Amino acid sequence: MANHKDDPQSYPALGRWLMFVDNPRNVDRICYALYGLCAFLVVLDFFYYKKVYTTVEKIPGFYAIYGFVMCALLVICAKAMRKVLMRDETYYAPYDVESEEFPEHDLDRESHDV
Repeated sequence: MANHKDDPQSYPALGRWLMFVDNPRNVDRICYALYGLCAFLVVLDFFYYKKVYTTVEKIPGFYAIYGFVMCALLVICAKAMRKVLMRDETYYAPYDVESEEFPEHDLDRESHDV
């Protein structure tokens, strides 16, 4: 078995910087910051004059609502398309590498029982 050095100081600079998201609490902080930024931008939408081409653009938060609805519709359509496009598990079975038998003596199985 290879001896892996698992010292964060040996990681490249970008790897050390990305270790920040290794802690679930920090991921929550990033999500809350994103929620706060989105809410701030929607509130800010009430306070400036808009030159619009259509009347629906005058609704405060229109683009946030539109983006959310389109993203939700995209997910719903993808689920529906999955039922149409998905193949069963044995579709590629006759030509799949995993369907071939592999000689047992070439597997080099090791027992890790104590």
